[in-house]
Order: sequence, then C-alpha cells, then structure tokens
Amino acid sequence: MENKAMTTTNQNKQLVDIENEERIRTAIEAIQKRHTKVSLLETPRHFIKKKMGLDYVRLPYMRKQADNFYPGWSWEIVQSTIHSDSDGIPTFIMIHGRLKWYENGLWRSGDMVAGHRIQRKTGEPKVLVDPGNDIKAGNTDCMKKALNVFMNIADDVYKAQAEDPDLDDEQRKKVLFLAKAVDTEEANEKMMEDKIDDGSITVYNLKGVYAKLDRLIKEKSDAI
Repeated sequence: MENKAMTTTNQNKQLVDIENEERIRTAIEAIQKRHTKVSLLETPRHFIKKKMGLDYVRLPYMRKQADNFYPGWSWEIVQSTIHSDSDGIPTFIMIHGRLKWYENGLWRSGDMVAGHRIQRKTGEPKVLVDPGNDIKAGNTDCMKKALNVFMNIADDVYKAQAEDPDLDDEQRKKVLFLAKAVDTEEANEKMMEDKIDDGSITVYNLKGVYAKLDRLIKEKSDAI
C-alpha cells in the first residue's frame, strides 16, 4: 500500500510539473508575440524629435504605449548619484532605475542606468543652472532607455542605435585634439574629456561635436 501511495504521489507531481511547464511555455510564446508586435509599431513622426543630430522619442508617447501593452507597470529610482570633478564641482548625475511590469502571469523587472550632464553657468563653473531639472532629465533618460530595452517601445527609432555608443581611441583623440586647439571656457580639452567620460559625448552626437569644435576653432582664428 505504501509503494502504491508513493507511486500515485509521484505521478501527480509529474502531472503538475507538466502542467506548469505548459503554462510557462504558453506565457513565453504570448510574451514573444507581444514584444514583436510592439517592436514593429511605427512611432508617429510628431513624437520624434532631434537633438545634436540624434533622433529621440518623447516620453509621453512611450508611457502611453507602456500603458496600452503592459498595464500596471511601475518605475522606481533605486539610486541617484552626483559625480564631481577633481575640484569638487558637480559634473554629471547617474540614475539607477528599475522598471517592473506584469505580463501573462509573470512579474518581470529590469534595471537600467543613465548619466546626465549637469548644466553650469558659462564663465562661472561653480554655479549650477538648474540641478533639479538635471535630475529630472536624468530620470527621464533612464526611464526611456528601460522602456525601449525591456518593452521594445519605439524600436523603429532606437533599434538602429543599438551599437556601442562609446568613442573608440581614434575618435576620442580627435575630439581632445580639436578641443585643445579651441581652449576656451566654451570648449577645452579637460571639458571634452569629462563629457566623454560621463557619456555626454557618444558616437550618436559625435558629428555635431566635430562641427561645433571646428566652428570654434575658426572663430578663434578669425579673431586673431
């Protein structure tokens, strides 16, 4: 009798395991279909803006898509850290955020980080323009990255930008070489190096950075 009971228990456990595996498989298939559908959506042009030669999508559109396809999602700032230069002057803020959502019976979450440069008054680097707005902008950048990476929202805009954003050695050397030639409060070697390190200058806006530095060099030359 004991062996028969044990056999029945094992059979029931196997049936439960099979049922759970089937539910999980069905949920994963549904999740894959939803993410593919969201990824293939075309972002309306009036929600796409451009900054320093790089396309970006406005947050209200991305939030609306999250509400439509992933209702009940939430966003949490896990940590925000202000980084300073060697003189103790704040240069950029780093945001660590966490996106959480419920999808086909599964609670899912994903962490994201993003940096945002702190604006300082021209000619008075110790004077911050609007630190509150810098924190808000950093949070917005981080949230948008998470909505795209984990929910595939606005993939048509951001998918083409999936390459490594960091400058390679040659690109970094060129930026610093041009900045050294400018050497003003508006742009100098130390300033450009800080911007590269905090992620303000990437391959996405590099063309605009080159153009600005070339213009400043020309203006300096014409003033001589």
